[in-house]
Amino acid sequence: MSQYFKTEVSIELICGDASFRRYFRVKHLANSYIVSDSPIELVPIMPFIYMAKAYEKAGLIAPKIIAQDELNGFVLQSDLGDEQLLNQLNEHSATDLYRKALALLPKVATVTETEQGVLPVYDQAFVARELDIFTEWLLIKHLGLTLSHSDKKIIEHAFSVLTTSALEQPSVGMHRDFHSRNILVVDNELALIDFQDAVLGPVTYDAVSLLRDCYIKWPNEIIDSLKQEHWQLCLQQGLMSNNVTFTQYQTWFDLMGLQRHVKAAGIFARLNHRDGKAGYLKDIPLTLTYIVEVAALYPQLHQFGDWVKQHVLPKVNCA
Repeated sequence: MSQYFKTEVSIELICGDASFRRYFRVKHLANSYIVSDSPIELVPIMPFIYMAKAYEKAGLIAPKIIAQDELNGFVLQSDLGDEQLLNQLNEHSATDLYRKALALLPKVATVTETEQGVLPVYDQAFVARELDIFTEWLLIKHLGLTLSHSDKKIIEHAFSVLTTSALEQPSVGMHRDFHSRNILVVDNELALIDFQDAVLGPVTYDAVSLLRDCYIKWPNEIIDSLKQEHWQLCLQQGLMSNNVTFTQYQTWFDLMGLQRHVKAAGIFARLNHRDGKAGYLKDIPLTLTYIVEVAALYPQLHQFGDWVKQHVLPKVNCA
């Protein structure tokens, strides 16, 4: 029997992601599957399973759950391939592909609960935990900065502005990691992965994750046009009140993007120091550059943007 499985089954480690999970491609005869391996004390598998089923029910393409071993942290799922949206993006294709991805968000927004219950809420404490990653892991751990009282006040004020903006937005079902590496192209359709951290949160968050990607940057004219389209889509789908002007939406979008990049810069540093994944350090400068550029547009964030530009970005570029 063991000889039969040796010849009929192949197992290949295909990747690990930014968490503690590992993924394997398992082939048996003409069939291909993905097996995820999660240390259950750190990464429970049920949120992923519940979200996969909820997304499928909402008409989204997601991995189909075939079998699960909750005790040991294994999930056998359908194989959607390796073709990330990121691989197909260029200046000619970006607008159409992003538009296609944005069109998924109204369905994502409808998924506010699973068999497990209502999704967690992206509330003030949640935002604070995310922002604190920047201070703890990037500023203090990675760069070794000693923050003065003045530095702390600048950071606290900026974080307060970002939190207020996030929490005043309409709340919808949110993928929370909706970017070009977590969207797969399958037979010219778009499929979603890595959605186990979904929450109820700000209506602009997923659009920001996509259009202000931490891994790739596009000209402002492309992004500005797509922002306008997402605003209109939200109005049409009833995700925002008709009273929300594009100016208000744009402020929400920009500050949400700034908040997400603050968090991402901290996470990239944490991945290096805590998890031994140094490859993410190269993505920090782009996140900081975005922070500086957006903060310059909003007077209430000028001090923070200038502080990052003078005290953080040069040290990261030299690290």
